[in-house]
Amino acid sequence: MVAADTAWIIVATALVLFMTLPGLALFYGGLVRARNVLSVFMQCYAIACLMSVLWLAVGYSIAFGGGASGIWGGLDKMFLIGIDAETLSGTLPEILFFAFQMTFAIITPALIVGAYVERIGFGFVLLFSGLWMLLVYAPVVHWIWGGGMLSDGGIFGAVGARDFAGGVVVHETAGIAALIIAVILGPRRDRSKPPHNPGFVMIGAAMLWVGWFGFNGGSQLAADGGAAMAITVTHISAATASLSWALWERIKYGKASLVGIVTGTIAGLATITPASGFVGPIEALILGAVAGVLCQEAVNLVRNRFKIDDTLDVFAVHGVGGIFGTIMIAAFGAGSWIAQLGTLAIVGVFTTVVTVVLVKLVAMITPLRVDAETETSGLDLAVHGERAYDMTS
Repeated sequence: MVAADTAWIIVATALVLFMTLPGLALFYGGLVRARNVLSVFMQCYAIACLMSVLWLAVGYSIAFGGGASGIWGGLDKMFLIGIDAETLSGTLPEILFFAFQMTFAIITPALIVGAYVERIGFGFVLLFSGLWMLLVYAPVVHWIWGGGMLSDGGIFGAVGARDFAGGVVVHETAGIAALIIAVILGPRRDRSKPPHNPGFVMIGAAMLWVGWFGFNGGSQLAADGGAAMAITVTHISAATASLSWALWERIKYGKASLVGIVTGTIAGLATITPASGFVGPIEALILGAVAGVLCQEAVNLVRNRFKIDDTLDVFAVHGVGGIFGTIMIAAFGAGSWIAQLGTLAIVGVFTTVVTVVLVKLVAMITPLRVDAETETSGLDLAVHGERAYDMTS
């Protein structure tokens, strides 16, 4: 056990949890109308709690258990059976590795929240998120990070998928699931109101930016130069994408917005995530510069061409960014084209099929969508019995 590695991953674990609570909650909460802000906070908070328990019960075992099938890790590590403070995973206490990975299992289904805010049933959120984490997220983790079928020595041969911190595992899966739910759920009844608090959005994005150092830098699982490089390229990509998004907005619409520039930040962060352990600062500049324009155009395509109400642009920003960054690993010569594209295809199809089935199944148990009156009056008061503001918007 290396003390420096342990100390760094303890910090990184806190940083990644900070991304969801309160970072993502504020980022998403600021983008909705005032009558729904508490419902977004509640969804993010409840997901964090539920995923923590499910990750302990069985999720970690599915992802990182000792199963030899290549498909799932089995159940040998349910409830951390056989793991104590002295058990090691590489140079780290395995209990710390469990906790670090738990924060990823929290934020991935929480990202999907952005697709269905302002009209979703709370019971559906919890049941779907729990099942999706266990049946989509955890198996994909095993395939790529847990020594499963898409990793080195798997179906793609000696060089398997390269996904340093979650371009496929986190962003592709969450982005595709978000798009599917948005299509099945249908648009909000009133899509015309602007974000109620752009200040919240900026604060949440800034917290996500800081937390992302733990997300990407922590994925090195060591306190070394690789972690430092991952943090540096993460920052450069985020900064560059913020500027390219704002510049493209200025060229197209005549004004660069605060919500736009911080959305560009998230696009740059999602894009660098899979590549952050494989590229340097110049590549990060390129990724960020392209991501700010690419993801903005993806937002316009989903919203205006396909008329899909992926309310907070989860697929266009996270999905497209994560997929683009994953492809560029091969373009920069750090991975195999076959493995990168094949992994994206396999995970994409798997996520699509299982997500559709889960949405249909869960909707048979608990309502997918709130009724028209609840949606009009706002979820805060109708669903949770609380309100954050005097409702005039």
